[in-house]
Amino acid sequence: MKTSEEKAVLLPHQTVANAAETAPIPSLSRSVALLFAIACGLAVANIYYAQPLLDALANEFGITHSSVGMVITITQICYALGLLLLVPLGDLLNRRRLITGQMLLSVLALIVVSFAPTRTILLMGMAMVGLLAVVTQTLVAFASTLANPTERGRIVGLVTSGVVIGILLARTVAGVLTDLAGWRSVYLISAILTLFMAGALLRVLPKNEPTNATLSYAQLLRSVIVLFLQERILRIRAVLALLIFTAFSILWTSLVLPLSAPPLSLSHTAIGAFGLAGVAGALAAARAGRLADQGLGQRTTGIALVVLLLSWLPIRYTEHSLFALVLGVILLDLAVQAVHVTNQSLIFNVRPEARSRLTAGYMIFYSIGSATGAIASTHMYIYAGWNGVCLLGAGVSALALIFWALTRRST
Repeated sequence: MKTSEEKAVLLPHQTVANAAETAPIPSLSRSVALLFAIACGLAVANIYYAQPLLDALANEFGITHSSVGMVITITQICYALGLLLLVPLGDLLNRRRLITGQMLLSVLALIVVSFAPTRTILLMGMAMVGLLAVVTQTLVAFASTLANPTERGRIVGLVTSGVVIGILLARTVAGVLTDLAGWRSVYLISAILTLFMAGALLRVLPKNEPTNATLSYAQLLRSVIVLFLQERILRIRAVLALLIFTAFSILWTSLVLPLSAPPLSLSHTAIGAFGLAGVAGALAAARAGRLADQGLGQRTTGIALVVLLLSWLPIRYTEHSLFALVLGVILLDLAVQAVHVTNQSLIFNVRPEARSRLTAGYMIFYSIGSATGAIASTHMYIYAGWNGVCLLGAGVSALALIFWALTRRST
């Protein structure tokens, strides 16, 4: 016989559906949704600020250029740990307290980084920054819970746009602030903004109580695996996340290499400006959530994956035409964001009582894809140049399209 805790973890679909139908329909105003999006962008940017600052960090702390990449690696590893260990807590604890508490701890971590006197303190601070940045995903799951079911996809699209914009603009913001006031100003200003954001969220977030309070922490983590075993749509959409973010990372990790090399030889500020083109694509893709609300999630996914594959054609001509690169970046970010929003809109409808755990499981695959793309793209550039990188990106995009075509009738 199942215990009450196990029943909470393995709640049957019909029971969940009935509970959702009889519960009061929540609402989320556009202004609050925008605040969620801004908070998400601010939080996720913290783990990407360091990418254009590696030279400055290497010089100040005496780290060799071959080893300074560990700053990024440690941050990303701790972010992945946070996805597994912290995000599921949204289904167990009061989310208002959880979110504001994590943001306040993030303030402390950012201050540690901004005043770090030694390499060891810097790495410890970056580890905490990465671990706590997963508050972004808790916010996304909470927004989906507060949204009216008929507009959940639109809200998820709006909030998730903040995440992608934060990722894309982090490099640009870090470069400009470093030029103006040094690299430490990047993290100090982020700490101040995060503190204000925590206060704003504390005022507007509802005192939402969890529905799984009887679960232990160990049961909560174990149930993430159980959800993967039970929910086919989660497995399929997680694989799609892995593939699209592998393609996303293939482009954005290696793009600096051809742009900074002759004959282009662009400055870091100019290179960072290409993130603005990505923002345009991300904003355009927010509509994908509305299409998911209308039952067009599968069609949207298929069209977006075709666009993702085609985007590598203009990207291929980066060394000959910056206009072609801009076009390709807009198409690629539009496609990736459209699939990402659709993925989340679909999986959030599966288990209303487990949205934080669904987010954690899904985003772990996102993290794996991002890391895989980063490693593969730099090695491919050394081995086969920009043409090789584009072929790799197109190959991964084609694999995602094939996988969707083979599984679309089963979900």
